[in-house]
Amino acid sequence: MLYVRFTTKIKTHFLIDLFINPLIEIGKIMSYQQQLERIKNDTGFIAALDQSGGSTPKALRMYGVEESEYANDDEMFAKVHEMRTRIMTCDTFDSGRVLGAILFEDTMDREVNGKPTANYLWEDKNIVPFLKVDKGLADELGGVQVMKPMPNLDALLDKAKNFPIFGTKMRSVIHTATPEGIEKVVQQQFDIAKQILSKGFMPIVEPEVNIESKEKAQCEVLMKEEILRNLDRLDDDQQVMLKLTLPEEAGFFSDLINHPKVLKVVALSGGYSRDESCARLEQNPGMIASFSRAFTEGLSKSQTDEEFSATIDASIDKIYNA
Repeated sequence: MLYVRFTTKIKTHFLIDLFINPLIEIGKIMSYQQQLERIKNDTGFIAALDQSGGSTPKALRMYGVEESEYANDDEMFAKVHEMRTRIMTCDTFDSGRVLGAILFEDTMDREVNGKPTANYLWEDKNIVPFLKVDKGLADELGGVQVMKPMPNLDALLDKAKNFPIFGTKMRSVIHTATPEGIEKVVQQQFDIAKQILSKGFMPIVEPEVNIESKEKAQCEVLMKEEILRNLDRLDDDQQVMLKLTLPEEAGFFSDLINHPKVLKVVALSGGYSRDESCARLEQNPGMIASFSRAFTEGLSKSQTDEEFSATIDASIDKIYNA
């Protein structure tokens, strides 16, 4: 008979591997399934709180924080986290109307009310957390901007597994109706989406069409063709989410909304005002909002808590009803 003698340290690690880690994995699977059902079946919108390095100064200025109030990136991100914390902890930022929230990596790494941000959102608010994973846009070429390379994507996704992150979000931009460029944008989005799916996350594919494009409607036609082509290439058990600019033609994305490989189609505001975004959203049944600037429009650092809460409530209510 073979006897195995454990030191206390080895025995502890063995017991953790044998009993605790499987329980953690089961808990993650259950949490993911609950989040999946919430996104699939519940009503509401997804708040985009994922401004990163390039867009953060503008977001802070709109909130009333000038660049003179911070000296470096660390201080800037601390300021924007204060703003996001104020939004997330506001009573009117509630799960009855807010389905999810998209976070920047720095936000995921920080805490809200003593908990990691994603844990606070999911455990305390029942709001599904997503993570922005792209590293920004490459220079425009062929009428489009693809995403910059993401050599550390696997490492970022592995880190995200430490939190109740449900899915990811990544953005490209289409400026003109060039078939080759649009094919390149959509193909890159789906190639990376497959990498994300393999890690157990739900990818939000976001090939944004520039609202200022003189060929916006033509861009949308070409983009939808490429999206449908790539959806057909996914495995039968795979789904993605789509985040798309509100279209020129009402109901134009209905075939994407009803596609079996699409969990949800969400709309980005793309620079439209809240009123314009909501008016367009009302014309596209089945799409839900995932607004950033249109959501935080009107919020100010100088507002009292009561004023801030009322502004958030009015914004959420208008977007939710749309």
